[in-house]
Amino acid sequence: MMKKHLLAFAVAAVAAGSAFAQAGDTLAKIKSSGSITLGVRESSGLGYTLGNGKYVGFHTEMSERIADDLQKQLGLAKLEVKYQPLTSQNRVPLVQNGTVDLECGSTTNNQSRQKDAAFAFTTYVEEVRIAVKANSGITGIKDLNGKTLVTTTGTTSVQTLRKNKRADGLTFKEIMGKDHADSFLMLESGRADAFIMDGSILAANISKSKSPADYKIVGEVLSVEPIACMMRKDDPAFKKAVDDSIVRQIKDGSLAKLYDKWFMQPIPPNNVKVGLPLSAATKDAWEHPNDKPMEAYEVK
Repeated sequence: MMKKHLLAFAVAAVAAGSAFAQAGDTLAKIKSSGSITLGVRESSGLGYTLGNGKYVGFHTEMSERIADDLQKQLGLAKLEVKYQPLTSQNRVPLVQNGTVDLECGSTTNNQSRQKDAAFAFTTYVEEVRIAVKANSGITGIKDLNGKTLVTTTGTTSVQTLRKNKRADGLTFKEIMGKDHADSFLMLESGRADAFIMDGSILAANISKSKSPADYKIVGEVLSVEPIACMMRKDDPAFKKAVDDSIVRQIKDGSLAKLYDKWFMQPIPPNNVKVGLPLSAATKDAWEHPNDKPMEAYEVK
């Protein structure tokens, strides 16, 4: 009986040791399991759902191409891609605890988040903007005094507005949507006068609305934020593999074609164009691949 207990303990210890080792070796985890779990968003400008477990968008499809490159690197005949929907609140914890291997949503790379996770090369440089109803009379920050502003729980957009020197002296009410779709619904239903968020998210939600012409993006750029895929810290081999795939997609032109597909052509479900041309800042990030945090950027 004692031998059986010792054997069981030994097996458990080996399994625990293996799991611990793989916690810092995502490539080994992927190879041994034959699967990768991608963190995806349900209502972001860079990735969203069509329902029935179907996830699409610029960053979602880019992450699928990263998975293809990882499959080749690991010599796997087949790699199962699993999708885990995330929110702004749970994305970091689910990467940290191993539920998600790679999160390619709309996450800003900043110094605070770098304490908890690692980031791949920047693949989109975001501008935080203001969306309003077209007939609101709001044209910029100065018109937000006394208004109700909505942003999404777990994001930093309204804090960004408060730090903007143009907002000095303004008072406004802040409400929170549980996700980006909920935040836009508050604008749509009149519960909020303005939605403060990443420009791509605002444009995507407007394009998917019942009447896109009823909304517009106005005013000054509140902040410039590098958006990048997020992964567990202290796993340099996995980060290099992800970065190598991103560089490959940049060099062969496939990332630019992917951007055109999702931002300049009609997209599902309504076959409406988002209409956000590739910005100079994003072009520069592609030409000079880097993982600089937001704090290295300046709003001019």
